[in-house]
Amino acid sequence: MSSYDKYQTPLATRYASQEMMSIFSARTRASTWRQLWVWLAEAEQELGLNIPEEAIQQMREHVTVTDKAFDVAREYENKFRHDVMAHVHAYGEDAPAAAGHIHLGATSCYVTDNADLIFIQKALDLILPKLAKVIQNLKEFALKYKDTPTLGFTHYQPAQLITIGKRACQWIQELVMDLEDIETATFLELFDGNADKIVELNKVLCKKAGFPSAYPISTQTYTRKVDLRVANAVCALGATAERIAADIRHLANLKEMEEPFEKSQIGSSAMAYKRNPMRSERIAALSRKLANLPVNFSNTFKAQWFERTLDDSAIRRMDIPEMFLLADSILLALDNVTNGLVVYPQVVRARIDQELPFMATESILMKLAQHGVSRQDAHEEIRVLSHQASAVVKQEGGKNDLLERIKKAEFFKPVWGEIDGLVDPALFIGNSPRIVEDYCNGEVAERLSKYQETLSKAETAQLSI
Repeated sequence: MSSYDKYQTPLATRYASQEMMSIFSARTRASTWRQLWVWLAEAEQELGLNIPEEAIQQMREHVTVTDKAFDVAREYENKFRHDVMAHVHAYGEDAPAAAGHIHLGATSCYVTDNADLIFIQKALDLILPKLAKVIQNLKEFALKYKDTPTLGFTHYQPAQLITIGKRACQWIQELVMDLEDIETATFLELFDGNADKIVELNKVLCKKAGFPSAYPISTQTYTRKVDLRVANAVCALGATAERIAADIRHLANLKEMEEPFEKSQIGSSAMAYKRNPMRSERIAALSRKLANLPVNFSNTFKAQWFERTLDDSAIRRMDIPEMFLLADSILLALDNVTNGLVVYPQVVRARIDQELPFMATESILMKLAQHGVSRQDAHEEIRVLSHQASAVVKQEGGKNDLLERIKKAEFFKPVWGEIDGLVDPALFIGNSPRIVEDYCNGEVAERLSKYQETLSKAETAQLSI
């Protein structure tokens, strides 16, 4: 049967990286089980158990599971209805001298749970540099536009000016929070699946697997609270990414900023002129899925009865890989978008010019007061002219002519010569440029310093689809 005749997750066929898919592949999973059995046999031998060197050597030689070994394991699983024991027997056929020693003194969760922890650790290590790369992209973008005024929005209504760079710093700050949380989640420990094993065996196994220690309290599994804690950190990235993508999509609608758009890219099958923000829309869709995954991990954790139940198995086989494939896919797309954001300064300025006259009225009031004009009288004059200018914009589709009206009104004659100087956008951005510079070159640079070697070699993700 062709691969086109059976369902495959789009995360694998369209979005995620080969590196992430490899971590959660069937071959990596089964081969990691074998590696765990090798470590177990080595540790038991080191501590005096009579396991022949030939047995361990054969196990080492057959750690990677071949296609033939998968076929053998499948036959055993059809017979035993137990995937771990199927692979124990398949491994025994590849390493016959070890057949009677494989899985000695262990439970199934010794391999399944510890393999999951190893995969989680590798997946976390894979996404952290990718997240750092997105932050680095936005850091450079923010510094480039640190003093470029843009209209701020509250309630998606025109508000005070900020700078394009400062807006990007909002995104950076939230991504840095995700980076910190995911870094914290990487401090995992190995699971000891058998409480009767001596402490020395635990230490030897942890050292071989590259984990600092074992969880002090475990039953037949490690507590599923670990999965939930990791999910809370990783899946929060989904919320951040969707928020950033939403901002970019709104700015694309305003024609102020766009994601990269390739020369031969088609925006719409119907409307040839369109430039849809498809990358940001993809980020939003994947992020929505990722952000909602923690409820699954929470439900799985709270549904564990006493020392363990098996109703966690099937859902964890889906949720753990999907969580990391989603995060990986989102970061690939975010890297591509944030490395190629296009700003249209003239459009940004035109939108500012539509709103700035209203914002400048407070400064005009202050100037009139310096000339001895009543603040209340001036307020009423500006109110009337503002409503007239607003009507031109809303009812006639014209431009904001408030300043022209003020320049023609005799009441404002004392400040006519000063009005043009009061509407420079740079006067309305406060300390934004300094804030951006200090934040990006200070806290953000410090957070990224541990990733500098990786970032210096990183290439921007190219999306295949």
